[in-house]
Amino acid sequence: MHDKSRSESYAKAGVDITAGYKAVELMKKHIARTVVNSANSDIGGFGGLFALDLTGYTNPVLVSGTDGVGTKLKLAFLMDKHNTVGIDCVAMCVNDVICCGAKPLFFLDYIACGKNVPEKIASIVEGVAEGCVQSGSELIGGETAEMPGFYPIDEYDLAGFSVGIVDKSKVIDKNSMEVGDVMIALPSSGVHSNGFSLVRKVFDVENCDLTSPIEDLGGKSLGETLLTPTKIYVKPMLALFDEVKVKGVSHITGGGFYENMPRSIKKGLSVKIKKEDVRVLPIFKLLQKVGGIDERDMFNTFNMGVGMSVIVAKSDVEKALSILKANGQDAYVLGEIVEGDDGVILC
Repeated sequence: MHDKSRSESYAKAGVDITAGYKAVELMKKHIARTVVNSANSDIGGFGGLFALDLTGYTNPVLVSGTDGVGTKLKLAFLMDKHNTVGIDCVAMCVNDVICCGAKPLFFLDYIACGKNVPEKIASIVEGVAEGCVQSGSELIGGETAEMPGFYPIDEYDLAGFSVGIVDKSKVIDKNSMEVGDVMIALPSSGVHSNGFSLVRKVFDVENCDLTSPIEDLGGKSLGETLLTPTKIYVKPMLALFDEVKVKGVSHITGGGFYENMPRSIKKGLSVKIKKEDVRVLPIFKLLQKVGGIDERDMFNTFNMGVGMSVIVAKSDVEKALSILKANGQDAYVLGEIVEGDDGVILC
């Protein structure tokens, strides 16, 4: 079908146009899993179409988020495992969108590589599709850019873009927050997709053993633990929004507790958290021990086992915990809202 599109001159420069066509064919089965409300007749057009259903919305607001996977990709290269980083890419976007109270609708990805190996590109998209399924998003398009001489031949970068919707009256409003409200923690699955420049330095991942079981990690290997995909919180959070008034939501990414939590807290208030109440995952204890990292730096770089935090009234805590646990989240009370401008008080 695409024989006429082959350019010998372009191929000699390192770009194989036909590899792009093959990659699209291989990824179609993964994309099909994500169909929600498609207006696309076929993947591969110039723009991704989505049929917007505004039933039940009085004053709809679109919410967008974009992000990448960062240097966690280096672990994927070293492990030669590419079908999970797409989940991370989707998670980093949709977990941000949900902080506004919005429901993610659709997603687009961007893959830039040194050489387009169709099977590898399809494997990456397999992960993106899985992330879309987990978040109820439709993968309506994307771009694969083959850039020889710019990226190493075996490497790639991955980024994405999510669009969601929320009624203006239901946008999360932290101005209703008051002293005595409670912060609930939704556990993370691991390091997620932030802090990997420090992680890679601490463990010297290019030269260490990534495959042998480690007792401190419950028998899992370092590579397996670090590549664990970012948890997607969309469906449990949407269930929570339906039944409980949520006053603040934070996606705990780069900057850890100290930078992310204050973004969801009303000015003049702070959250007080007892360190012993934080369910720190084994990987963070190992990181701190091996790297000799200061405790404050740990809480200012990593999620420490808390992937998302939610603030509700004290009277709604039990109901909120029940809803979250019914939706697969082993959520727990993390802290209390108090007066002050400290943002986060760890004691």
